[in-house]
Amino acid sequence: MAERRLLEGDESIREEEVEEGNADGSRLKQLGYKQELSRSLSVISSFSVSFSIISVLTGITTLYNTGLEFGGPVTMIYGWPIAGAFTLMVGLAMSEICSAYPTSGGLYFWSAKLCGDQWGPFASWITGWFNIVGQWAVTTSVDFSLAQLLQVIILLSTGGNNGGGYLASKYVVIGFHAAILLIHAIINSLPITWISLFGQLAATWNVIGVFVLMILVPTVATERSSAKFVFTHFNTDNDAGIHSSLYIFVLGLLMSQYTLTGYDASANMTEETKNADKNGPKGIISSIGISIIVGWGYLLGITFAATNIPHLLSSDNDAGGYAVAEVFYLAFKSRYGTGIGGIICLGIVAVAIFFCGMSSVTSNSRTVYAFSRDGAMPLSSFWHKVNNQEVPINAVWLSAFISFCMALTSLGSLVAFQAMVSIATIGLYIAYALPIFFRVTLARKSFVPGPFNLGRYSLLVGRVAVLWVATITVLFSLPVAYPITGDTLNYTPVLVGGLLLLTVASWLLSARHWFRGPTTNINT
Repeated sequence: MAERRLLEGDESIREEEVEEGNADGSRLKQLGYKQELSRSLSVISSFSVSFSIISVLTGITTLYNTGLEFGGPVTMIYGWPIAGAFTLMVGLAMSEICSAYPTSGGLYFWSAKLCGDQWGPFASWITGWFNIVGQWAVTTSVDFSLAQLLQVIILLSTGGNNGGGYLASKYVVIGFHAAILLIHAIINSLPITWISLFGQLAATWNVIGVFVLMILVPTVATERSSAKFVFTHFNTDNDAGIHSSLYIFVLGLLMSQYTLTGYDASANMTEETKNADKNGPKGIISSIGISIIVGWGYLLGITFAATNIPHLLSSDNDAGGYAVAEVFYLAFKSRYGTGIGGIICLGIVAVAIFFCGMSSVTSNSRTVYAFSRDGAMPLSSFWHKVNNQEVPINAVWLSAFISFCMALTSLGSLVAFQAMVSIATIGLYIAYALPIFFRVTLARKSFVPGPFNLGRYSLLVGRVAVLWVATITVLFSLPVAYPITGDTLNYTPVLVGGLLLLTVASWLLSARHWFRGPTTNINT
C-alpha cells in the first residue's frame, strides 16, 4: 500500500509537471513561438542567474574606489539603499510586463507588443539594440574586472607594490580576459541543466561569500573605523576638482547603480523556465531584494575595516590603489604579519566575479538568440540556431567574441574603455525603461496583465521607475573631473548618444523596410 501511494504520488507530480509544461508551451505558442529551448529551469534557477549577474561581490568590490573617492562612507552606506529602492521599482515594473509576455526576447518583445502594430517594430528595434549592446558591455566589464583582480592577486602574492611584486602588463591582462571569456563560452555550450547547476552554485557562493567577508575582515583587522565614521563621514577630498557635496554624492551613486544591473536575465530565460509567467517575475524581484540586503551588509563590513581613505586610494599602496584588496591585505597583515589571508579573501571575490561573467554570457546569448529569431541581426539565421542539446550555441560564442573585442579598447586607453563600459549601466537601464514607459503611456489602457501584477499601483510604480532611469541617465553623464580635458571627459553621453544615432539611422535607412518586430516561427 505504501509503495502504491508513493507511485501514485510520483505520477501526480509528473502530471503536474506535464500540465505546467503544456501551459508554458501554450502561452509561448500564443505569443507566436514554438518551444525550441529546453524548459527545465525552476524558480530557484531563475533567481540564481539574475542574482549571480547582479553579484554584489563583483560590483561593490570593483567600484568601491569610486564610492570611497566620491563621498566615502555616507555615499555608500546611504546611497546603496536609495539606489536599491528605486531599482526595486524598476524591477517590479519589469516583472509585471514579464508575467504578461514570458519570452526570451524580453525587453524588445515587450516594447513591440505594448506599442502596437504602428510603432511596435521601431520600439522593438531601439529597445533590442540597447539591450544587446548593454549586455555585451556588462560581460566585458565583468570579465575585465576579473582580469584586473587577478593582476592584483598576483601582485600581492609576489610581494606587493612596495615589495618588488609582479605587476602584469596590459597585454597580460587582456590575455586573462580572453581566457576567462573562452572558459565562459565553453561552460555555456553545455546543456541548460548544467548551466542551472552552475547558477545555483554561483548564488550560494555569493551569499556565503558575502557573509564570510563582511564578518571575517573587520573581525581580523586590528584597527577598525568607529560607527561615527562609517555612518557620518562624508569624504569631500578627491583629485577630480569637485567640491559640491551634492555633486560628489551623485557621482558616488554609480557604484550602487552599476552593481544593481543584470536582473533582466530572469526574463531572458523564461522560455527555459517552468511556470514562466510566475517564476520569471519572482526571479527578478527576489534577486534585487536579496542583493540589496546582502550588499548593504558587505558594504558595512568593508567600511568598518577601512580606516585611512587616502592610503586606500593611493597608487603607492601594496595593492597599487585597489582599495578593497588593500583593506583585505592590511587586515590580515596587521593581525598575523602576513597578508595571505587577505589574498584568499580576494580569491573568494574572484570566484564570484567568474560566476557573474558566466551568467552574463548566458543572458547575452538568449537575447541574441531571440533577436535573431525575429530577423533583427545580420546573419540572423545563423545566430538563432540551437544544437542537439537545445542550446543557442552560435549566440553563445558571438556574445563572448563581441565582449572580447570591446575589451580591446583598454589597450589604447583605459579612459575610453571605462567610458564605453558605462553603457553597461546607462544603456542597459534605458532598455529597461523603454517598455515600462510604453506600458504607462501608449498601453496604459490596453495592457492585459499576467498572473503577477501590481494592481492599482501599476502606473505609479511604472512612472517612478521611468523617472529614476531618466534621472540617473542625466546624472551619470555629468563630467567626473575638472578641468575637462580629453583624459577627464565623461564619454558616456557621447557613446550612448552614438548608439542611439546608429540605431535610429539604421532604422531609417534600412530596417524600416524589412523589420516587422517579433515574428511567429510556429510554422517554420
